[in-house]
Order: sequence, then C-alpha cells, then structure tokens
Amino acid sequence: MTEATSTPVSNRKTALTDDIRAHFSGGGRIVDKAKGFAKARPWTSAAFVGIAAIAVLNGLRGVRP
Repeated sequence: MTEATSTPVSNRKTALTDDIRAHFSGGGRIVDKAKGFAKARPWTSAAFVGIAAIAVLNGLRGVRP
C-alpha cells in the first residue's frame, strides 16, 4: 500500500496566511519584516492599517476628559 502524502495547497483563503508566515517567520527585526510584507501586499497592509485606526478611534471615543 502506498500512503498518500498531502502537500498543503494554497488557495485564496490560505494564501494570505501563507504570505504572513513567509514574511514574519525566522529571525530579524520585526520592522524589516513588516516593511517587506507591506511592499509585497500594499492593499492588504492599507486595509489592516485602516482597521487598526478605526479600532483606536473607537477606543478613544469612550474616553472622557
């Protein structure tokens, strides 16, 4: 009998996860890794920054001076 070895196939759902793992794995400074990811996927990086900005603004909205 032969064993079926399955190799991970990248699809649209896992492609982003695969890219994140590729850019952020290994040694090195996190800033350099983030810059490399931003250059490889500029639209994804812009969406992430926009979502993070909305989250910060919503957090600050609840703070009373």
